[in-house]
Amino acid sequence: MLAPGGWLLAAAILLHAGLITPTVPIVTLLYDGAVLAGLLLALRFHSSRVFFGLIVLFLAERALSYFVFGRGPVTDTGRTAVTLIGVLVPLNFVVLAFLQERGFAFANVAPPSLLLFVQSVIVAVMCRPPEPGGPHSSHRVYAAATLPFSALLAFATAAVVLLARSLALRRPVERAFLWATATAFLALQFRGTGLLSIAYFATAAFILTVSVVDTSYLLAYHDELTALPSRRAFNTALLGLQAPYSIAMVDIDHFKRFNDTYGHDTGDQVLQLVANRLARVTGGGQAYRCGGEEFAVLFPSKTTKDVVDHLEQLRAVIEKSTFRLRGKDRRQLARGPDRRHQRARGRGQTGRAIRELTRNSGPLDLSVTVSIGVASSGQERFDPDSVILAADKALYRAKAGGRNRVETASFPRRRVRVKAAGIA
Repeated sequence: MLAPGGWLLAAAILLHAGLITPTVPIVTLLYDGAVLAGLLLALRFHSSRVFFGLIVLFLAERALSYFVFGRGPVTDTGRTAVTLIGVLVPLNFVVLAFLQERGFAFANVAPPSLLLFVQSVIVAVMCRPPEPGGPHSSHRVYAAATLPFSALLAFATAAVVLLARSLALRRPVERAFLWATATAFLALQFRGTGLLSIAYFATAAFILTVSVVDTSYLLAYHDELTALPSRRAFNTALLGLQAPYSIAMVDIDHFKRFNDTYGHDTGDQVLQLVANRLARVTGGGQAYRCGGEEFAVLFPSKTTKDVVDHLEQLRAVIEKSTFRLRGKDRRQLARGPDRRHQRARGRGQTGRAIRELTRNSGPLDLSVTVSIGVASSGQERFDPDSVILAADKALYRAKAGGRNRVETASFPRRRVRVKAAGIA
């Protein structure tokens, strides 16, 4: 939750405390650079939510500079501007946090653009200074460090909503909107000088900008469906390995047949269920999704003897895990010979059994099993590629030996009786 928005906000607070002494040109340059870089990155990576978030910050900073800091003491006009900005900024961030990312097609960007335009017109009209000599031309001066209750309430509500969403989704953009809201609050609350306000707005812009990079990293190194580290992360982890270590290759039994019978949505649920159990593997292992129904578990500083019991426990946990599939979620007709030729008579018999299951309109409890092959580094296998190859061979033996079992590259294990549950 703290990285990177929390650390950037802490740096801004150090700036405010006087531990760092910036100059106005430097702060202005940082602000302009953060906004411009963020807009370009958001366009490049199709992050419309961050793009409009930066636009909100830019409009808020410009309005403050014109209606508050450019007119000396905070008067009626400045107070109105602070109130409106203090309400609109957090509410806009909440709306953007809940929007789905759909890129920059005209139909997607037109509504938020129109909304921000209307808000800008409202702020300009309501904060227009009275004409000299008019009935409301006198100005009351307000303390610069006070924030209206309506703005405080808007920021507090937005903070609670965004915090709950950040904890629930754990995605960089949601965290960025949370920390940007906190930073914008400080920009309004501690507005003794224009320098501090610009510094806090620059920090908020940096937080949103960094979230684009953080999201790109997350997509590159984490699998979006299962939330496990991806194949690229697995390859990166292999580079830093030092013997001894063990690698287990995990494959879901009969997944293709499962996917064809019940549909891809159910297949995704199976992948998520298995990934959830793999993420909890004991023995110091780290699970990765290598592609399709194939996973890998890396055990640094462990030998086969150290991890085989943990893998057996993992296999048993997955075997006992079930989920309920209701009739409306299943394919009513299995794919026939016109879609895919049957390669063997045994497979045809299995297909008939599956079709019998799909004709049942009631709910069905499904289970899934996995086959696991594990190998460790040693004198014969000193590089990761050799260990992975040995683990793959052990996995093939597990498949050939009846599935739902753990095989090691060092010695064959006793056959495990396959549980006849669900499709596994």
